[in-house]
Amino acid sequence: MRFNANVQPDGDRMNPQTENDMNITELEFIDGVITDANNNTASVAYWGSEGAARRALASLTHCSHCSDCSHCSDCSRCSGCSDCSRCSRCSGCSRCSDCSRCSDVAPQPIEAPEIPSIPNIHKAIYEAVLMPGAFDMGTWHNSCGTTHCRAGWAVHLAGEAGYALERRTSSEFAAMQIYKASGYLISPLRFYESNEVALADMKRLAELP
Repeated sequence: MRFNANVQPDGDRMNPQTENDMNITELEFIDGVITDANNNTASVAYWGSEGAARRALASLTHCSHCSDCSHCSDCSRCSGCSDCSRCSRCSGCSRCSDCSRCSDVAPQPIEAPEIPSIPNIHKAIYEAVLMPGAFDMGTWHNSCGTTHCRAGWAVHLAGEAGYALERRTSSEFAAMQIYKASGYLISPLRFYESNEVALADMKRLAELP
């Protein structure tokens, strides 16, 4: 059985949606499998309906010999993939590019960074900034890693987890989250005060009962 790709079963005409759709003037429908002019196939059993299978084929651009793929371009001999480009002999992939013979590759979830905390954060930071040459609100961290501002000390005292959070986000955001995890909500404006004002506020908090 052969039918025109641009005519639906009820006789209504379909609007061409992709360049590949324009190139497919005829589809071959045998045993529940639709094959286009580029030897791409779509199984009605896989897609659930004849219409869905035809739409999947129409979404392919410059693909050949692929099966049950959708919204891919310039791929060949893949199966069950979606939103890929320039791949070959892959299966079950999504949003891949320039791959070959891979399978079940999909975007990986982004792991949320660890938010560390500092015990007695106010006292810990105040004691740290009192060390000679250790405090400068004009820099997050100096090149030697021995001088920090208020936010910089929060990151530094949180250890590697603090620096990892800073690298993933920013010094300001990391310090705010470390303060929050340590039990105190701090305004980011506190990170841009003068040495004198910042020191007075840290002293006040450190001396709270």
